[in-house]
Amino acid sequence: MTSSIECPDAKQRLVIALGDPAGIGMEVTLKALADPRRPADMQIPLLVGCRASLQKTAQHLRLHSKDPFVDPDALTIEDLPVPGGPLEPGNSGARSGEAGFRWLSRAVELVKQQQARALVTAPIAKHAWHQAGHRYPGQTERLAELDGRKTASMLFTAVSPATGWRLNTLLATTHIPLGQVPDVLSTDLVERKLDELAGFCLRFNSSPQLLVAGLNPHAGEQGQLGGEEQQWLKPLLERWASDHPCVKLRGPLPPDTCWLSAAEAWSNNARQVGPDGILALYHDQGLIPVKLLAFDQAVNTTLGLSFLRTSPDHGTGFDIAGQGVARGASMLAAIQAAWELSRA
Repeated sequence: MTSSIECPDAKQRLVIALGDPAGIGMEVTLKALADPRRPADMQIPLLVGCRASLQKTAQHLRLHSKDPFVDPDALTIEDLPVPGGPLEPGNSGARSGEAGFRWLSRAVELVKQQQARALVTAPIAKHAWHQAGHRYPGQTERLAELDGRKTASMLFTAVSPATGWRLNTLLATTHIPLGQVPDVLSTDLVERKLDELAGFCLRFNSSPQLLVAGLNPHAGEQGQLGGEEQQWLKPLLERWASDHPCVKLRGPLPPDTCWLSAAEAWSNNARQVGPDGILALYHDQGLIPVKLLAFDQAVNTTLGLSFLRTSPDHGTGFDIAGQGVARGASMLAAIQAAWELSRA
């Protein structure tokens, strides 16, 4: 293993864990780092992955892509080889899962050792982690464990290229089956997520407006389409709003219209004022509008850790790996967000 090179000022760089070696993580990273929109005051990040796999990815790009990319020889790499050698693109399984798991774990160590000021992670495949014996719902849960936290939160943030307005959506529950959502939701959970969302939005506005989506169609229709809103969610939101007078809170709102004002603020060049943050109660409720509005711009940001972590809002792309067609825009957005949000 090649030891990381000491940086003259670790606060001027990021660490990037390269995700599943059979996916597009290495490709989008090499492309994002070649983009002229990369933060000008940021040093080249420290990559955690397999040098031989990166070089193989670069060879594929030379043959199959016209997009610019950074030569791996110009990068600083914490070299953790893939067990058994580099994989063919799309060939995910236990070996790729083990490699991605080790890369993430080592990257967290480096950030916690203050070798960098924030962490960016390329996508992993949960099934590959599971085949390697690492039974985690996703990277967020492993990050919380490595940081000694019981839980961490998934917030998706994106800046509109048309208006400069920032969309922020926090998930109350994440990688669980839909049928388990009503049982997992609780007053304590929702209150904690509101605290985290408000704390994040206060970075940008001293009096933020937060929206909360209801659980049921039409937010329960006064109890006719589900009782959660009337029984505990609405009373909780009223209490929380009373305790946080600096925050303008609305909800529970019908989920099918909760993101309309955000969509207007995202696309309206007259700079329509949108909400500072939206709390979604389950995964797809929040991710469908986020991906429709901001697929290439949205960044998965982990809250509740001792360090900042971001990730592109797409998966491993096994079906297009090795073809040179993966776009680096979302990885670039993740790098930009990690840099900007970690300034404090």
